[in-house]
Amino acid sequence: MKLGIGSYTLTWAVGVPGYDNGAITPHTSFDLIDRAAAEGLSVVQICDNMPLTDRSDGELAAIAGAARAVGVTLEIGTRHATAANLLRHLEIAGALDAKLVRTLLVNDAGELTVEESLQALRAVLPAYGRAGVRLAIENHESLPVAALLQVLERADSPALGICLDTVNSFGALEDPARVIAALAPHTINLHVKDFVIERLDHRMGFQIRGCPAGSGRLDVPGLLATLRGFGHDPSVILEQWTPYQGTVAATVALERRWADESVAYLKGLGLL
Repeated sequence: MKLGIGSYTLTWAVGVPGYDNGAITPHTSFDLIDRAAAEGLSVVQICDNMPLTDRSDGELAAIAGAARAVGVTLEIGTRHATAANLLRHLEIAGALDAKLVRTLLVNDAGELTVEESLQALRAVLPAYGRAGVRLAIENHESLPVAALLQVLERADSPALGICLDTVNSFGALEDPARVIAALAPHTINLHVKDFVIERLDHRMGFQIRGCPAGSGRLDVPGLLATLRGFGHDPSVILEQWTPYQGTVAATVALERRWADESVAYLKGLGLL
């Protein structure tokens, strides 16, 4: 399995809407590529918080060239699973020589139903198959695992798989062990995101927050063993839920420190 970072590894450094980023220079795709190369990582996943749809052909060529020069493979991601948007991202994937596009089953109006998802996917999957690009649906709070499995089964395309996120499905009241067991057989891309669950200081309720990989409740070695047991070789992208530290600059500093710790931990598990 190839280890990488993405635009949701260093989310605060890329920029979070509603927070004053004046104290930092927002990261670009070139910064992510440079950081991956410096860490000896193989993959960079550029997602919807660093949109590519407004990039010119020349800008896309420059990003592709920067990645090629340091031996980094690019993947891309979008939020909206409309046929037009997915076909546009297939074009961008071609420009970047990316072989994976991650999407969520949502559009501007919110979450898609199974039938709406199938309509959009069936319109684009033949083109993805011809291009040799795989489309990875990420589990999210928008749809429960059972619905995602329905979409996969009924779409019935080798170009379609799962982007398995280890925390997102808490929003659908589904725990990681159940989600991993259900989605691992279909996983072509993995988002490693560790977490802790803590009781609030007044004792009335809990919070789920992020932490460096290997320091929380996620059984990362068990997760990797499960995926290997199915003979899969997904790309593994570190993602982080770094808590706000009062200023964006302080939060970016913590985010970078966590990323360093997490990459070292994941490398120790044999990921490169």
